[in-house]
Amino acid sequence: MSKGYRLTASTGLHKGDRDYQQDQVILLSHSRVSGCVLAVLADGMGGRSGGRKASDQVMMTARQLFERYSPDTDDAAATLMQLVQEAHTVIKLTAISAEEEPHSTVVAFLINPRGDCHWAHAGDSRIYHYHGNKLIKRTLDHSHVQTLVNRGEITEEQANDHPQSNILTGCLGTESDPPVAVHFIPQLRAGDVLMACSDGVWHYFTTAEIGSTLSTLSAREASEFLIEKARSRAHGSGDNLSLVVVKLEPLDS
Repeated sequence: MSKGYRLTASTGLHKGDRDYQQDQVILLSHSRVSGCVLAVLADGMGGRSGGRKASDQVMMTARQLFERYSPDTDDAAATLMQLVQEAHTVIKLTAISAEEEPHSTVVAFLINPRGDCHWAHAGDSRIYHYHGNKLIKRTLDHSHVQTLVNRGEITEEQANDHPQSNILTGCLGTESDPPVAVHFIPQLRAGDVLMACSDGVWHYFTTAEIGSTLSTLSAREASEFLIEKARSRAHGSGDNLSLVVVKLEPLDS
């Protein structure tokens, strides 16, 4: 672990106004290596129990791979790609034996002891990287609406209220292999914050609002505040919500 910061973290999960919880989130500390952390979030879709089966498969695959992962010898990016591909394959096999059509998004970030970070995602769950309240980078959704934004046909603001905002162009469990986007942060610094969340959370906030919340509140307070505020802004029609926040706090604070 690079000197100068400590990790503080929190996860949050809420059913929203839905009958079933199909989101899943885990934050794992490596069993053998201090300072090595994996965060994984999945937003399951498909039938009453299909979505939950799909997100559960993502979590199970993540646990198994991280248990075998060695920061000194293994490639973090390759491990995350393997997580996405294996979960996708298992979800497809589940669909064959069930009547539902299970699908899931996935976002995962892996922080190594030396302070580098890799992430991967498929679907419209997101990872945000802030320094203080300033957005450094976020994932771009694999969605119809993001395609329209990329083409310049609509703005980011219009995308949030677009009637087709729930149409994905890629996720786990589909016939075709999922699109997987990866990103590498060579060195995290004190003051950095990473947050992964499902669309049940990010849909209700601007980038500036998220940055302000993450920079002024503790990881736990930020998790609770974002879920509470998203719940109130949903006005009784909220989706499942899930998030994980990891803050790199200066050692002298």
